Amino acid sequence: TATTEIYTLSVVRQRQMCIRDRTKSIAHVSTERPGRYGKQLASHFSAKIEAWWDADSETGHCVFDREGARGTLDLSVEPGALVLDIDAAEEELDGLENVVARHLVGFGKKDGLKVAFVREDGSAGLNFAPEDLPAKRG
Repeated sequence: TATTEIYTLSVVRQRQMCIRDRTKSIAHVSTERPGRYGKQLASHFSAKIEAWWDADSETGHCVFDREGARGTLDLSVEPGALVLDIDAAEEELDGLENVVARHLVGFGKKDGLKVAFVREDGSAGLNFAPEDLPAKRG
């Protein structure tokens, strides 16, 4: 089936990406609507990369395999927050944090969403807020 083929392709890509040393960066984004934003983020990314959102489990997964952004993003909902869990080679983390945070903050600008990543080693990753978005051209 198509779902099996997509899952198999995802597993193969993840295994290929595991060849390099991997690290994690996680953000807990406070919002009253975490499921809505998780679904919107996965849906938006699915136009260009492999991405899905499961409404029943309120989880999603995105596989980035593009220049400057290679790794995976797991999305999950907890009470009052959308959890962003990036797994990538260390040299890819900055780019992935930026892509994910920029899109999510753009979607949630009216709600004032802010993303603050924390790396696996405890160090601060990217912090991104509505004021960090580029000014609209006018």
